[in-house]
Amino acid sequence: MLASSPQDTPAQASPPAVTTGRRRSTRRRILKAGLIGVPAVLAVGGAGFGIWYAVSDVDTVGRVDFTNPLAIPPLLTGRQEGGRQVFDLTASGGERQFRPGRATRTWGFDNGHLGPTLRARRGETVLVNVRNGLPETTTVHWHGMHLPAAMDGGPHQPIRPGATWSPSWTIDQPAATLWYHPHPHGRTARHVYRGMVGMFIVDDPAASAARLPTRYGVDDIPVIVQDKNFDRHNQLDDGYSRIADVGILGDTVLVNGTVGPYHEVTTERIRLRLLNASPSRSYHFGLSDDRSFALVGTDGGLLPAPYATGRVQLSPGERAEIVVTMRPGERLVLRSYPPELGLDPLNSRITGGDDRLDVLELRAADRLSPAPEPAATLADPPRLGVDAATPVTRRFELAGTSQINGLTMDMGRIDFGVTRGTTEVWEVISPFPKPHNFHVHGTQFQVLSVNGAPPPPELGGWKDTIYATPEVPMRLALRFPEHTDRNLPFMYHCHVLLHEDKGMMGQFVVTEPGQTPGSPPHTDHN
Repeated sequence: MLASSPQDTPAQASPPAVTTGRRRSTRRRILKAGLIGVPAVLAVGGAGFGIWYAVSDVDTVGRVDFTNPLAIPPLLTGRQEGGRQVFDLTASGGERQFRPGRATRTWGFDNGHLGPTLRARRGETVLVNVRNGLPETTTVHWHGMHLPAAMDGGPHQPIRPGATWSPSWTIDQPAATLWYHPHPHGRTARHVYRGMVGMFIVDDPAASAARLPTRYGVDDIPVIVQDKNFDRHNQLDDGYSRIADVGILGDTVLVNGTVGPYHEVTTERIRLRLLNASPSRSYHFGLSDDRSFALVGTDGGLLPAPYATGRVQLSPGERAEIVVTMRPGERLVLRSYPPELGLDPLNSRITGGDDRLDVLELRAADRLSPAPEPAATLADPPRLGVDAATPVTRRFELAGTSQINGLTMDMGRIDFGVTRGTTEVWEVISPFPKPHNFHVHGTQFQVLSVNGAPPPPELGGWKDTIYATPEVPMRLALRFPEHTDRNLPFMYHCHVLLHEDKGMMGQFVVTEPGQTPGSPPHTDHN
């Protein structure tokens, strides 16, 4: 029963050779150009401002031609070597035919755009050999994974051109939809925007009782969402509005690297693993007929119980698992409605708060195989032994677009140490009218309160990334049971990647009792 709101693997696909999937909106391009003259427009007043404001959104609802089968990233479960599951990834450049005409230059893993889905089980030890075939230094961060700092893939683990990095760790966390992406200091947005993104699915036998669809690519579908802008030569346009100052807000949505995608549904229920892999944009996902769906999981795994809702909002880096019930022969569009950013009307509009985007069409077959409802209980709720009344251990203020607690990121500075085995309460607040979120490496957290109230059902599971509504304090409980290293830090930062790159990030270490933080090694990303 849902809480209510007010292995047949298909042949692996690559993006179609020709994609004509949308009637292009030019509004974002107008906005980007127009913002250069915003002061002049405001000075002229009335009419000029009205024209500028009128074209400063993106709306593709009803304008996308869903003509391309959704590409399903190849699934890798690794090979067994010496008691470890071994995976191989190569970061490299490539080309994709996203639109008619010239091919678009991209980056990715193994095939030059995006990467395969890695899959491992709780209790397995994995080894991932990552070779850098790019012309510049990169890293690979395992977003949402519990692992030692030396294996985290943050900015202190650079992989230089031609080099191979081989992290290894034991999976010890519940079933979850995680992901991997670059994290080079000051260049993360650029690498992610070019396509260096992949999903990492963790399986856990304890999740089998949840009665969720599990056939990858059939009724269990990765949905990696990114937005892009293209120039007149079909190349990725990485320009952005300096006034909005959130980074790239694209007018073309890709799902698994596919423009105008549709997916053939053959079962009564389908599980969509939603990943916001965009550098800047928040999405407010819903269905075109406003029907409800079951939200069954978020960043760190399954919710305690299914939650019936018609919307789920994801800021950059967040994930959600939803189960959609389909009727034979129908077509349904996964859509992003205007996100609730908590900003004033002008700042909301110029940062994507008024945008509506058609994302993916689901096409149900005339006959659908039966599928059970999700179980009434999915997983144990987070319990860290603290509550909203527990005194705050640390406070984090996200300031402007480049500082946390008045400091800009310094690779040589450790901001604080956390003692192994302790549980801390962190309060996070963004007092400025900009979209920010907050991501912590190496752990998952429990949301204790939002603006002093208990968290809503969609925040009732384990999280590693959360949107920071301006002037709304959030209290988070975090525990660090293992993986000590007094010198190699984990990161905490805004996952709006332009802000991360500008310095809205800090570093902490996990120490043994009685230890003090050390000094991080010098790291050169050139």
